[in-house]
Parts: sequence; structure tokens; C-alpha cells
Amino acid sequence: MNDEGRAIVGGWTLPESAMSARWVTSPLQRCQETASILRHRHRFAGTIGVETRLVEMSFGEWEGRTLQELRSIHGPAMAELEGSGLDFRAPGGESPREVQTRLTPWLEEIANAGDDVLAITHKGVIRALYSLASGWDMRTKPKDRLADGAVQMFAIDGGGLRTGRLNIALRSDVPLARAPA
Repeated sequence: MNDEGRAIVGGWTLPESAMSARWVTSPLQRCQETASILRHRHRFAGTIGVETRLVEMSFGEWEGRTLQELRSIHGPAMAELEGSGLDFRAPGGESPREVQTRLTPWLEEIANAGDDVLAITHKGVIRALYSLASGWDMRTKPKDRLADGAVQMFAIDGGGLRTGRLNIALRSDVPLARAPA
């Protein structure tokens, strides 16, 4: 994360419900740093757990490349790959369906515990969760556009994962929640 990213995260205001949630983060540095900045900003007194299953989807040999770049390189073959939806996989990477499989036991643990959880994770993981909750097969555009720099709220219980409120703004003009005593 660069200084501009740190400044942006430092201005975010989480929803009030985040202050009573259990916080977990991906093991990757940018998520852990985001969690640390948010903890400081909100004076969050709880612990922040690291959940390895929240790691970003692996893009294998394509790691670090943009979609535009890959489309330019691979042409029609890239369009065919993108059309495979949940089974799209970069060479040496993992598919969104595999991400869902990785997340399912963790989601079951949350449902069984009945905890509210604030998960600080990556776009690929969030899209896989959204797909699982909404039934979106990733072959077309999603019904809802998932904004960057926003909270995506899901609900889970014995009935499964469902979308809740999406694209909750992380704005700096909202008063900060008070940290627990």
C-alpha cells in the first residue's frame, strides 16, 4: 500500500456495527495494514484475527497483469476463458469456484458461532462471496456492481449465505463510532 492508499483508508468511517463485530483479515500485507489503520482510526480495542482462507484468489502466471493487458495478449482465447464464469482460471491459478470451496468451511464456522464478522479481504474473494450469496454464475455482469472502498454486507445462518446491504460508503464525513470501553 502506498501513501495515497494509506491516506484514503485513514479517512474511512466504518459502519457502527463494525465496532461490535469480530475483526479478521487476509494474511496479505495490504489487508493487514488496512486493518491496522482502521483499528487506530476507530480506536478498536478488540483483537484482529488473521484468516488464511481470506487470501486473494490466485491469478497464477497472470499475477500483476491487468485484464486489458491479458485481453490484448490473448485476444479471442481470453474472451472464451472469461465466458467460463465460476470456472475461469489463469494458468497456475485458482478459479472463483475454488475460492468458494475454500471459503465454505469458514462461512459454516461463522454461521454456527452466530458472530458478526468484519472481514478485511480482497476483491476476488468478495466477488466469490457475492456469487455464492446471489447465485450469479460470473458469466454475465452481476446484478449489483460491487464498489471498491465500500463495505459489502452478507448474512449467513443455517439457511445459507445471502446478500445484505451492498456498497455501504466508507466516508470520512460520518462521525466516528466510539470504541468499546
